[in-house]
Amino acid sequence: MNFKIAVLPGDGIGPEIIEQALKVVSAAGKKYGHTFDFRKGLIGAAAIDNTGSPLPAETLELCKSSDAVLFGAIGDPKYDNNPAAKVRPEQGLLAMRKELGLYANVRPVTTFSSLTGKSPLKKEIVSGVDILMIRELTGGIYFGRPQGRSEDGTTAYDTCVYSRSEIERIVHLACEYALLRRKKVTVVDKANVLATSRLWRETATETAKKFPAVEMDFLFVDNAAMQLIQNPGRFDVIVTENMFGDILSDEASVITGSLGLLPSASIGLHTSVFEPIHGSYPQAAGKNIANPLGTILSAAMMFDYAFRLKEEAVAIRRAVEQSIENDFVTEDLNRSNARSTSQVGDWISATISGF
Repeated sequence: MNFKIAVLPGDGIGPEIIEQALKVVSAAGKKYGHTFDFRKGLIGAAAIDNTGSPLPAETLELCKSSDAVLFGAIGDPKYDNNPAAKVRPEQGLLAMRKELGLYANVRPVTTFSSLTGKSPLKKEIVSGVDILMIRELTGGIYFGRPQGRSEDGTTAYDTCVYSRSEIERIVHLACEYALLRRKKVTVVDKANVLATSRLWRETATETAKKFPAVEMDFLFVDNAAMQLIQNPGRFDVIVTENMFGDILSDEASVITGSLGLLPSASIGLHTSVFEPIHGSYPQAAGKNIANPLGTILSAAMMFDYAFRLKEEAVAIRRAVEQSIENDFVTEDLNRSNARSTSQVGDWISATISGF
């Protein structure tokens, strides 16, 4: 099969980690008989520097016409440290989510047995953790209107807005994924305080009736935050609104012991975007030291979610696991015998070819 992939390296370490993911995708393609049309586009600070826009029209059209988008990272200190900047790299990411209809962010949080000692939590707590975090991306307080400040600047306000259809869509997706896993969905809200959360709870309860094989429970967000630390193994699929999901998915990411390990997928109406959860890490840019595993695992999610090619996805994950077990990893995981970004990419590609 042939697939068209929009490649958006972005800023900082983005180009380096994306290069490794492309090596791995190509190796999997050669192994299993697929070809790929990789087409690069600008986004973030790199796009601002070249075009003045964080998401040029050409990049958006490329994404819409592609089977999937493989995305690196965005962010640059010259914009981050300038509060007066009118245009910011992050605006490109928000615009891409809106224009592509990226309504669901999917983050697997899985611990590797050989790395449980690196987690800040006790080994017996994190061992065997396998959570799928699903965050609604297009609604909630980040996009609600009205939003602003009073005329004298002393009062500010944001509005959290959700419709029943937005909630039903994301909960339906969560239930579908749960059927492929351990058949349990936890809906996280703040229904004792927020009207939007009460609508979430009502709509989720109705949606669950379409999935009798799925067990659904509800947690207030503060309790869920505690449970993620005290007993993360209790969770299978977690689904929640935009801001709660933003915070909880970052909290959960710490469980694995390294941000560099975690992939994500943003499921859209036009196409889907696959990216590591970490930022652009500008301090490491160009040094060939960044961990590419999160990006490579994002490519595995691309095979799974966009191409429906399970065997290829499993092969990539197996190769990543073997690189960790063999301690063939970058400095964030092994300072005494660190491998470079490109060495790790080469090793995983060669391993896939040898399966």
